[in-house]
Amino acid sequence: MTGRRTPAIEVRVPAKVNLELRVGPVRDDGFHALSTVYHAVDIVDDVTVRRADDWGIEVTGPYADRVPADDTNLAYRAARLLASDRGVDDPVHIEIAKTIPVAGGMAGGSADAAATLVGCDALWGLDTPRPDLERLAARLGSDVPFLLTGGTALGSGRGEQVVPVLTQGTFHWVFALHHGGLSTKDVYAELDRLRADEPVADPEPGQDVMAALRAGDVEQLASALHNDLEDAACSLEPHLRTTMATGLEQGALAAIVSGSGPTVAFLARDNTAALDLMVGLSAEAVADEVVHGRGPVGGAHVTSDPGLRSTR
Repeated sequence: MTGRRTPAIEVRVPAKVNLELRVGPVRDDGFHALSTVYHAVDIVDDVTVRRADDWGIEVTGPYADRVPADDTNLAYRAARLLASDRGVDDPVHIEIAKTIPVAGGMAGGSADAAATLVGCDALWGLDTPRPDLERLAARLGSDVPFLLTGGTALGSGRGEQVVPVLTQGTFHWVFALHHGGLSTKDVYAELDRLRADEPVADPEPGQDVMAALRAGDVEQLASALHNDLEDAACSLEPHLRTTMATGLEQGALAAIVSGSGPTVAFLARDNTAALDLMVGLSAEAVADEVVHGRGPVGGAHVTSDPGLRSTR
């Protein structure tokens, strides 16, 4: 890649956890109907885009060896999609500083795609209308539209139809990471297998989660967390049950598999409780890594100061 000294746009983008994930039947397009509550947390990737002689991508950070650095990368596809849609012929080089877990149920690849859309839009001076950016995001993946905006939101359809949810206060999370990863496709297939003989209704959002978020009530939220994919993820990775039980023994208010897993999210009462929980989980060695996150936070946004780069 040439032109490294050319002006660049850096974008920061958060990970997500699903506070509620209800999975309905398989649709005609092969996706499952979903009702979910997305929640963005401050575990972030930083994505830098700059003009170059040719299209390219590189990935750094602790998970770099597990992320493709070619045209199959979702961030690369996002740049080419935006360029094609807006009639741009201006190659960029994409640099991803990765700290969101890979294949961990926290939408790391979707986050990078959202960041790339925002970064390239700014670099090329397009001022793409938000609905158009969201339309392109939905073409890339079900979680990508949410990562554009962040915060807390209700997702429907296959997850790509996003409506903000009123949320009071800040919630503290501890994430137990398992670096083996789980294929989202495999988890959904296991869910279908586990409930093959059961009628599957169209999913609807639960009101308990919404009420807890509106009130900023951490204990009410703890009792309302729900993930239909949890049993399937635990069926494929039984040790997740041990991780969840250990966190609850160590003082977590609630435990839930994040998305399709294998990350386990623990809701803590406050910052102090989260730090204590991190110590306890680390001592029990039930996960490959333990990190603290807070939410909700905003979605993909341009950062002008490289010094803001995450040190997680």
